[in-house]
Amino acid sequence: MKGLRFSLLVLGLFSLCCAAAGDSSGVKKMKMQFRVFEEYTQALYQRYPDIRIEGENYLPIPVYRHIASFLSIFKLLVIGLIIVGRDPFALLGVQAPGIWEWGQQNKIYACMMVFFFSNMIENQMMSTGAFEITLNDVPVWSKLESGHLPSMQQLVQILDNEMKMNVHMNTKTHHHS
Repeated sequence: MKGLRFSLLVLGLFSLCCAAAGDSSGVKKMKMQFRVFEEYTQALYQRYPDIRIEGENYLPIPVYRHIASFLSIFKLLVIGLIIVGRDPFALLGVQAPGIWEWGQQNKIYACMMVFFFSNMIENQMMSTGAFEITLNDVPVWSKLESGHLPSMQQLVQILDNEMKMNVHMNTKTHHHS
């Protein structure tokens, strides 16, 4: 029995190390948006060689970040309790629910379920779906507001219009001074 607990503890620590190294469930969405960003960047550099393009993560609202952080810590606590075999419900003077009993009999499956289910919720909390485009600190496109990415043709048209307006505004200010 001690050998089984030690094995489960090692397995749990290994899975936590793998989780700290990177969670793959949110990677696909991130790679897709990064790929779109890279494609747009390459096309825009070809059309506008003097433009500077920067990409950054758009953080979710603080409440969602705090919920995700809490879930991350809570997940580790629950996995630790499953591995060690401690019944937190006994400390509260409450009978353990059936799912806890099942988890004690199927520790590996229970730990995996807690880990993946929690990661799914954490990723949902941290995902904004943002693809925000600004030109000279002026917003020109917001995926959060529009609900979709601009096509490359739309983006080029928007940038052309904005640059023409900026040139027009700059020539007016130079003529007045």
